[in-house]
Amino acid sequence: MAILKTLKKASKTQTTSLIIPIYNESGHLHEFLEKVDALVLPTAKELVFIDDASKDNSLSILKTFRFKSNHQILVQEKNQGKGAALHRGISEATGDFIVIQDADFEYDMDELPMLVEPLMKGKADVVFGSRFKKDGRQVHRTFHYLVNRILTILSNFLSGLYLTDMETCYKLFRAEIIKNINLESKRFGFEPEITAKIARLKVRVQEYPISYYPRNYLEGKKITWKDGIAAIRHIFYFNMFAKKQNFFSREIPERYIPKGGNWL
Repeated sequence: MAILKTLKKASKTQTTSLIIPIYNESGHLHEFLEKVDALVLPTAKELVFIDDASKDNSLSILKTFRFKSNHQILVQEKNQGKGAALHRGISEATGDFIVIQDADFEYDMDELPMLVEPLMKGKADVVFGSRFKKDGRQVHRTFHYLVNRILTILSNFLSGLYLTDMETCYKLFRAEIIKNINLESKRFGFEPEITAKIARLKVRVQEYPISYYPRNYLEGKKITWKDGIAAIRHIFYFNMFAKKQNFFSREIPERYIPKGGNWL
């Protein structure tokens, strides 16, 4: 009973920040905002939106929506890419935990409480939601499945961190970790970059199966085959050639630095 009371008390004082990049999402944005605003997490919630110079009326929808949740709306004056939007959102988020959330319905946000819980209970430092971890339900498009599996296997081989879905959107972090990682990728290189850098730290990484409902390009999907080629380049660069001493700030807590971590 005492442990349960402590967890309930902690959940009231802890906050989870959802980092949500926005670029030309007006077709479904109002529906998405209604759902994410109503989302209930086991902690307090902060929504951090970054409009990456949308050319449609996404920003207008954001500014006129009547939020009930604590939120921030950040505006990029020039389109800089998803990675750049994530960098800004992460830096300005105020939560104890950081979640990456796309502004669409490819992922089931009702599964976020399950993913936040290991962080809240102190059982994990980083959590990946895997579209490919066996749960007996998911069916995938063959081409995209093969591309994602190849990228994940290559990342695993070079980073030494075994995952089933490196390219997943749903990545959750303790804020003291992600805020002290120097992020560089501006477009869709965030996934292999953050995985390579997390692999260098002494952190507890957990992975849980999640649902996935892929949209097509007519529905607004933005990633292309060119981003798959770029991902391969990022995997090799951040795991083999990048200067490790530039990966982290000196403010990262010492408990996450492995013995012999003289790259700081």
